[in-house]
Amino acid sequence: MALSTSAASPCLLLKSTSLFSIRVPADFKKEDILSVGAGIAGLATAITLKRLGIRSKVLVQAESLRSGGTSLIQRRKHVTVRTIQPVRSSSPAPATVVSEEKDNVLSLDVSDIKAISRSWLWRGHKINYLHYQAGDGKTSPAAPPLLLVHGFGASVAHWRKNIAILSRSYTVYAIDLLGFGASDKPTGFAYSTEGWSQLILDFVNEIIQRPTVLIGNSVGSLACLIAAAESSSRSLIRGLVLLNCAGGMNNKAIVDDWRIKLLLPLLWFFDFLLNQRRIAAFLFDKVKQRDNIRNILTSIYGNKESVDDDLVEIIREPADDEGALDAFVSVVTGPPGPSPVQLIPKLTLPILVLWGDEDPFTPIDGPVGKYFSSLPGQVPNVSLFVLEGVGHCPHDDRPELVHAKLLPWLAQLPALQDNANNLSRAN
Repeated sequence: MALSTSAASPCLLLKSTSLFSIRVPADFKKEDILSVGAGIAGLATAITLKRLGIRSKVLVQAESLRSGGTSLIQRRKHVTVRTIQPVRSSSPAPATVVSEEKDNVLSLDVSDIKAISRSWLWRGHKINYLHYQAGDGKTSPAAPPLLLVHGFGASVAHWRKNIAILSRSYTVYAIDLLGFGASDKPTGFAYSTEGWSQLILDFVNEIIQRPTVLIGNSVGSLACLIAAAESSSRSLIRGLVLLNCAGGMNNKAIVDDWRIKLLLPLLWFFDFLLNQRRIAAFLFDKVKQRDNIRNILTSIYGNKESVDDDLVEIIREPADDEGALDAFVSVVTGPPGPSPVQLIPKLTLPILVLWGDEDPFTPIDGPVGKYFSSLPGQVPNVSLFVLEGVGHCPHDDRPELVHAKLLPWLAQLPALQDNANNLSRAN
């Protein structure tokens, strides 16, 4: 971090790495300026790790253990993807709702996603969600519905490259967690992964009303994992797909990583700063600027071409909503909640784990990544694939790699469930 004066205005220019360049208002006290700088440094920690060369480069040797439901780890440089034909939407959306992009990836337009989204009242709060099904009516009644759950700062639209393809064989739902996207952002609300997991279970029970496969990214994965581990969910959840699963609602859960230990005092100080309303508002206003959002996304995506204007707006637009600052502060400073290490042993249902090997937030050689990498051969209901050249959000970063693993796994889910049921009875 660096401070320098500006002759053009009574401000100080504050910089933290190459991601941020902020002019601090002249009425800020010196100690406030230093506090803001420390806060920005804390926020940028995970991003700058990658720029400093601390990257998750581990070689994962492919293995195939074929007894029913056995875990798999594969790391391939090239994955062959079959050609996907465009589909029609039966939802009341514009005729151009589906477009074909390169690499045979179908994408929904963000404006059309908004147009066909619906709302549901959960405990007095409006929850935004999408219900999407291909218009050919060929979805098998036996095929389980899918519920897509986004990660921190994202929304339903973050699944823009997955919904149409998945809907060829499955009824697809996607939800904005409370505090994100177009869902309500109540002020003074104590956000938690446990609360989100209850939201997910209630949504499945009240809206979908059928046993469902949960598919989550990052903290959304963790919320899905908590939901699946609830004893009341046994008849509601058919399977679980985790994309770069978070270790907690925030980094306070990952204290055994030397990188986090090194920066832990700074992260604690960052929590303190975020609870100072004026500083938090100033920081949040700068972080949500388009250039900063683009820089952050570029740092966590392996495929830089996936960081387009639509993606930036998917993240930026909800940040202007009333209550967005409160949600941000609550999530970053709140308790981390249960960890995957506590939850996985409780589950016998089929689980697919996909992990981008260039993720600077939850690296494959970090504590959470190492835990999931250790599961093959130990937990027979878990299948794991490491995706090369992919960052923190595999489904949007390189969707064709995700579909190449996800679709076959979904197709063999009945057999995996039989194996899981046999395992459960044996225990």
